[in-house]
Amino acid sequence: MSTATTTRGVARGATSRRPAVRRWATSYVMLAPALLLFGVFVLYPLVGAVRISLTNSTGIGQAQFVGLANYRAMLSDDTFWQAAGNTALLAVVSVPVSLALGLAVAVLLRDRIPGGGLFRAVFLAPYVISGVVVAMAGRWVFDQNVGIVDRVLAGVGLPQPDWQSDGTAAAVSVVLVLLWARTGLAVILYLSALQGVDRDVLEAAELDGASSWQRLKDVVWPLMRPTTFFLTVMMVIETFQVFDIVWVMTKGGPAGSTELLVTYAYSQGFAARREGYGSAIGVVVFVVVLAATVLWWRAQRSSEDDQ
Repeated sequence: MSTATTTRGVARGATSRRPAVRRWATSYVMLAPALLLFGVFVLYPLVGAVRISLTNSTGIGQAQFVGLANYRAMLSDDTFWQAAGNTALLAVVSVPVSLALGLAVAVLLRDRIPGGGLFRAVFLAPYVISGVVVAMAGRWVFDQNVGIVDRVLAGVGLPQPDWQSDGTAAAVSVVLVLLWARTGLAVILYLSALQGVDRDVLEAAELDGASSWQRLKDVVWPLMRPTTFFLTVMMVIETFQVFDIVWVMTKGGPAGSTELLVTYAYSQGFAARREGYGSAIGVVVFVVVLAATVLWWRAQRSSEDDQ
């Protein structure tokens, strides 16, 4: 093979690689802003939290490396396990109820019932206003001295719970306010998904004698599966991040009955000046949410492959 032939082959190879290199460079240039924001606001704080969790940092002065001591301390911390149990219970209770409420309200709004505008305002307003405002409204509604709920209960002759001093009553008030705050997202997404349901399919089911409940259970609900999957993942993640509503309404009390992992991490990191321990709790929350998301995603992929 002559030198000229070899040179032409090399030139053709370089020419054929240029479009691929150009596409590669264009892709990364377009991704660069998103990657930069992800690195600055997500990856860098995450790495920093892991680093601090391995120290005895108090937020003041020089911290010393203590290895996994903060993580070992969690094993014997009763308050940590109480907060973990409260967080898991909140997810188990609030997510299914939020999904059911969201779908029910979306169906009512789609059918244009009388008073639909009021339903829309009541359930969508908490989604577009600050969580702190929602929590302050909830604290006022459930105030055990001047709250509306206690006045209504007194008006019908029922006992008035001590919403701020009784652990169970405080937990119930937090769950009810959280349901109110998060149902708006479910309503919006379910309402959007319901617009895509073919009315011919529903009419065919009705002609076959299916009742309203059977059409909802056997026709509409299976079509809502992707939306339900997305909402479930989002709400589970949100449950592990709930802070403002609990902190404003109860600050985790009374006696830790409404303490969640995030509020406990905050109180340890800032109030108790145990920044390293608080960061370790935050890392545990991150790992749990990441693992749950991956497992649910794999289950969804497996289910789609079986269909």
